[in-house]
Amino acid sequence: MGKIIGIDLGTTNSCVSVMEGGDPVVITNQEGNRTTPSTVAFTDSDERLVGQTAKRQAITNPENTVYAIKRLIGRKFSTKEVQHDITISPFKIT
Repeated sequence: MGKIIGIDLGTTNSCVSVMEGGDPVVITNQEGNRTTPSTVAFTDSDERLVGQTAKRQAITNPENTVYAIKRLIGRKFSTKEVQHDITISPFKIT
């Protein structure tokens, strides 16, 4: 039987666990943390960054750093929430 995983997709941070011996065990990220910032960034050289690495460079690359996107999942583009976020977000929402 395959592994069972659980994903907590948070607006700010996310967490992943795997069932081992009937108990959930949180999988740590490359930095040893149990949670990872829900942030993705794209560099000028088309490199993809995720988590803390993406969050750290958001100051210098705001237009290519996506965060807090969970709040838009499942919403129609025409809703007032999405239209508001378009006006305040440093990254492009299309």
